[in-house]
Amino acid sequence: MRQRNRGRVALAAVAAMCAAAALPGQAFAAGEPAAYTFDPGAKKVVGTEVSTEASALTPGSVYKSSIKRGEKLYYRLNLDARTNAYVSAVAVPRGGGQVAYGDGITVSIRDSTDMQCSSQDARFESAEFPRPIATYAYRIMQKDSSTCQEAGTYNVLIERESKETSAPDEWDLELRYESEPQLKSAGSMPTDAPENWPSASPTPPTTAPQKRSGGTSYYDATGLETGEWQEKGGIKPGQTLFYRVPVDWGQQIFATADLSNNKASDEFIGNALAMSLDNPVHGHVDSATPLSYSGKPASVSLDPLPPVAYENRYDSTSSVSAMRFAGWYYLSVTLSPAIAKSYGDKAIPLTLKVKVEGKARNSPYTGDAGAFSVTQDDKDMAKSGQSGPQAARSGTMKTVGAAGIGAGSVLVLGLGVWTLLARRRASTAPAGPSGGEQPYGGPPQAW
Repeated sequence: MRQRNRGRVALAAVAAMCAAAALPGQAFAAGEPAAYTFDPGAKKVVGTEVSTEASALTPGSVYKSSIKRGEKLYYRLNLDARTNAYVSAVAVPRGGGQVAYGDGITVSIRDSTDMQCSSQDARFESAEFPRPIATYAYRIMQKDSSTCQEAGTYNVLIERESKETSAPDEWDLELRYESEPQLKSAGSMPTDAPENWPSASPTPPTTAPQKRSGGTSYYDATGLETGEWQEKGGIKPGQTLFYRVPVDWGQQIFATADLSNNKASDEFIGNALAMSLDNPVHGHVDSATPLSYSGKPASVSLDPLPPVAYENRYDSTSSVSAMRFAGWYYLSVTLSPAIAKSYGDKAIPLTLKVKVEGKARNSPYTGDAGAFSVTQDDKDMAKSGQSGPQAARSGTMKTVGAAGIGAGSVLVLGLGVWTLLARRRASTAPAGPSGGEQPYGGPPQAW
């Protein structure tokens, strides 16, 4: 039994090490921007053009799908009569194919009669270069509403629009379905959108710049907190970098991207850099006005947004409405591939200035709010600059270390007991022909 237990400990350590090795990290091809990293836990799902044949999505799950130019694809939800549901879609053009102004996707949730619960779109606007774009739709339970309030089957409809001049290739889709936690007391929550909030940009962070390497997607986005952050490798033409910032209830987020000068040219490039902010369920919040570049230092900032509040959802402005829950907020920055024509394909230094202001308030939800919360672990990850996979690897290696220490302790203890018994036996019994009988069948066997 003791040997079997030691074996279990050893197997646990080996399994933990295998799990750590299996976790994906950032992969960069030599000289090329890294491709979008899809969540490795995403399930494959195929959208259908016939609603009755649609595959069902389940809460808390991530899916990978694809959509062709002009397609309208259905997916199914089975909803109860009390839970708010959110479905987001990240569209990723393949191979950096050409996109045009107005290209994009629309996501809507509809009931069985095709009544629309909500609809939002994500478009390539003046920054006409390929990059991941995200949007979401939701079914919200509202006391005074008669639309989309019943339990039953609902459809998620994703529509793609692309100009004839755009690349005809399929776009990959990363779909996420989340259910919002229940409120502690629904009757006590405000039902009116805020009318005013602090809108003056705060004093920029004064801490010394620190280096961080941005991720390639929402999945491996790099954690940031209030401070000034220099992208460790700079940003290359055509590259999109992802970062995430924990923003709690009652807090505001401000962000600025600074692009360094470049002596290679003074050619004017309009819409050279795009910066976007998305909420914890990958719903689009807002985009900064695309930055123009002429080889001199340039800067662009997000417009001031309201503090995170439950009642923001009742505002008619999508950027205010999207600041409706606490959690990780995602910043993405893309440098136009057109930069390479005049400035070469080398990375340009990039700095992000991030500030989170306001005292954190209590969550309105009951129980564990999951993705709709900010935990101490989240704050620690932001402070250390960890992405989700890096945090998972760190936690796994702690398990490996603990398992290794445990297994080593068992071996040392076993050898100590065997040695003590051998000495006692030798002092009380005459030696046999072979020099003495080993206690309990000899020393512990190797495993």
